[in-house]
Amino acid sequence: MFDWQDLKHFVALARTGSLSAAARELGCDHATVGRRVAALEKALGLRLILRLPRSTPLTQDGQTIAGLATEIDAQSQAIVRHARSAGAAPQASVRISAPPSIAAHVIAPRIAEFHRAFPHIALALSGESALAELDRGEADIAVRMVRPQQPDLLVRRIGMMRYALYAAARHAALPEAARRFIAYDHHYRQQPHQQWLLQLLQGRPVVFQASDLFSLQQAARSGLGAAVLPTFVADGDPDLQPLPTPIAAPTRELWLVTYPDLARTAAVRAVMNFLTDALAECCPLPE
Repeated sequence: MFDWQDLKHFVALARTGSLSAAARELGCDHATVGRRVAALEKALGLRLILRLPRSTPLTQDGQTIAGLATEIDAQSQAIVRHARSAGAAPQASVRISAPPSIAAHVIAPRIAEFHRAFPHIALALSGESALAELDRGEADIAVRMVRPQQPDLLVRRIGMMRYALYAAARHAALPEAARRFIAYDHHYRQQPHQQWLLQLLQGRPVVFQASDLFSLQQAARSGLGAAVLPTFVADGDPDLQPLPTPIAAPTRELWLVTYPDLARTAAVRAVMNFLTDALAECCPLPE
């Protein structure tokens, strides 16, 4: 019989594609992943990966075992979720995943209010651009800007993210032809708000790029140029003012996502209601 921990490390390797990526996901070093996979190969009597200098592709047997093991991993996560929803003890911790701007500007400022109402529930908030994998237990609830397509998820539309072009007063006073722009870096090139900015350029320069909202906001406040920012972030900033644009700004729908069995727990329901109310206040849906 093989060790379940060895199988877990192999599943991570198969999913991520490399020893180092699997190690980062599991919180260990790549040598541990390699040792665990080797132990699984020995127990099964099968060669599961090809140990090449720069990659570790799966063998045919490895692909088959990975497919079967992925199903086992999904079932184990379902067992954990059922235990949490059916247990008599109250849920003590709920993990939330949200885009960085929403995590920092919408959710975090309201955590104290939630804690006063539900002191027995501890929230863990992860503000990341990457989508948390709920089926792997990376979060209990996620706020997303793209509607998930998995049929087994509970999905609810809870808000509408709006954008506008902002600049400091001294830059806003410049003639249109002299306007400069601040943009997200190339990782966000395909995002609707970045595409909108590119339409506004009309030959005018992008003088600064950054990978995070806070840097863009601070650069715009300094008078460097105009930046596309969420309205719930910039409308309350006294050092910025919205600029008129010839093209209507884009919007993004916001979706609340969890598993139905988790949504049956009182704690997760409380957090879902909290997030729904917070987004309805800052990013209301169209009437």
